[in-house]
Amino acid sequence: MAAVVCHPHPLFGGTMHNKVVYQAAKSLDALGLPVLRFNFRGTGMSEGKHDRGEGERGDARAALDFLAAEYPNVPLLVAGFSFGCWVGLRAGCEDARVTSLIGLGAPVNNADFSYLARCEKPKLFVHGANDIYGAVDKLKSVVSTVPGENRIVIVEDADHFFVGKLDQVDTAITNWMREKLPDPGKRS
Repeated sequence: MAAVVCHPHPLFGGTMHNKVVYQAAKSLDALGLPVLRFNFRGTGMSEGKHDRGEGERGDARAALDFLAAEYPNVPLLVAGFSFGCWVGLRAGCEDARVTSLIGLGAPVNNADFSYLARCEKPKLFVHGANDIYGAVDKLKSVVSTVPGENRIVIVEDADHFFVGKLDQVDTAITNWMREKLPDPGKRS
């Protein structure tokens, strides 16, 4: 398995260097997975300009294509934080090569996650109990309508950015990956 990790909203300072994105990548790397972080269009040194999710979904697909070319015949995973969760999970749901999804800080208060209703792939949602962009009750309501095996891990006393709680993000990802995929780093 190989993984793509998508970053939070670029118009609010989100880049591939965000600490939650870095932690997710580090957790997946520690399990032996090749991991690709990238900047969405117009972020950092990337060309282009912000496209309110549509062009960024194309960016996520391009990252998946790159990873698939580097690791042929290996299942892919998409993880994303905040805006990257909304965009990345959608791209991952649409791509047959993607077999698992991880959503961190899903911004369910103001983003449409209805596309998940057609996505049966296993999903992990790691969410701060005090996330101002995603009320826990709303996340639970959204996930309750989603097919397939889905897990929600609520990190107590955590805000949207998991300040002081990144170790719990690591634990949630690591435990889920080991449970769902006994040998996640196997490269066929």
